[in-house]
Amino acid sequence: MDFIELAKRRCSVRAYEDRKVEPEKLERILEAARIAPTAKNLQPVKLLAVQSGEGLEKVGKAANIYGAPLAIIVCADHQRAWTRPFDGKRSTDIDASILTDHMRLEATELGLGSVWICFFKPDVLREEFSLPEHLEPVNILAVGYASGMPASPDRHDKTRVPMDNLVAYEEL
Repeated sequence: MDFIELAKRRCSVRAYEDRKVEPEKLERILEAARIAPTAKNLQPVKLLAVQSGEGLEKVGKAANIYGAPLAIIVCADHQRAWTRPFDGKRSTDIDASILTDHMRLEATELGLGSVWICFFKPDVLREEFSLPEHLEPVNILAVGYASGMPASPDRHDKTRVPMDNLVAYEEL
């Protein structure tokens, strides 16, 4: 599929069917994360794929995952992150975001819905999953079969700023 078509089809899904994500689809989503670029290829991200009822209940203590049958907790590994020498900027959130976006787009390609969740209690995730101190939960990707009609791929014409408001050439 054409990339722009795929990107337009992707939407945030907040209602899911009571249907598990097939193992082969989960593997493809995780492979999309594995091949994603990271700063200096240090790959400072650890993923925790949660599908069991017990595990999803644990995630549910920290965030609303909208009944999704799969939650992928995306953690930054501070022991492996690249740091920009000029100002000390660490790549962890950027790298975690790139992996998350790759997974979302692959889920869309596979006919699944997803929503990127940043509104969660990191201390609860840390406790429920016994995360070591060097792993920081950055976001949660909820994934599953969308319940209801998907958002129109044409919605961007109305919901996004016009190109000339987004881009400046050579100077602002």
